[in-house]
Amino acid sequence: MHSLLPSLTAACLYAGITGYQGLRLIQHIAPNRSILVSLGGLALLMHVVSLAQHLFVPAGLNLNFFTASSLIAASVVSLIFLAMRRLPVENLLLPLFPMTALAVLLAQFAPTGTAPPIAEQPGMLAHILFSILAYGIFTMAALQALLLLLQNFALKRKHPNGIIRNFPPLQTMEHLLFSFLWAGWILLCISLLSGWFFVDNLLAQHLVHKTLLSLFAWLVFGLLLAAHHYLGWRGPTAIRLTLGGFCLLMLAYFGTKLVREFILHI
Repeated sequence: MHSLLPSLTAACLYAGITGYQGLRLIQHIAPNRSILVSLGGLALLMHVVSLAQHLFVPAGLNLNFFTASSLIAASVVSLIFLAMRRLPVENLLLPLFPMTALAVLLAQFAPTGTAPPIAEQPGMLAHILFSILAYGIFTMAALQALLLLLQNFALKRKHPNGIIRNFPPLQTMEHLLFSFLWAGWILLCISLLSGWFFVDNLLAQHLVHKTLLSLFAWLVFGLLLAAHHYLGWRGPTAIRLTLGGFCLLMLAYFGTKLVREFILHI
């Protein structure tokens, strides 16, 4: 099967579910979880079928900028579906689904860049896996922080209307945020350690920016988690540091990858 059909199918399904979920929330009606899971699962399946054809090439793994973006988007959707079995995280799908639809279309139609395929060595694959999981969890944390920011703003203005009425209580939202941060930070620790052992030289010229920015993000998230545990940091401070650490992490991977593939062509 050519990747075009599953890519278009996945993008259309993601867009359709976004419209359905948004309309239901505007009407102050909780979306049907069965519809979200069934149609979202079908979209994810088509996404994975398309992604596999872009990702696996004879020379190894094709992790160019847009394929990597699509891979991380699919990972985040998968993680949210798993979390939905126990946690009230379906609101995260509202901003995520249109972003994922865009990632699918860009992986299909955008220029591929100059990134060489990555040899499928076990150590390197483990490093890539933990990195993707860490990025995925921190993406969930960043989306949760944005929803928490919106909820805080509405509660301060005493106008919790629209989709805010469908959010869990503020305490539950903050608990979810720090749960994501702890999980992401642990995975980022493993990712950095595996990179130290399995990547030839993390401080090589083409990797130094990625390594340093990832370490700065690790420090920001670690500081936030320690301060939350010992000093009770929460609210706007936690939101700002979460979004700041996420921006550092995205610059570490996507920023350096964008410059290398589309500006320096290396």
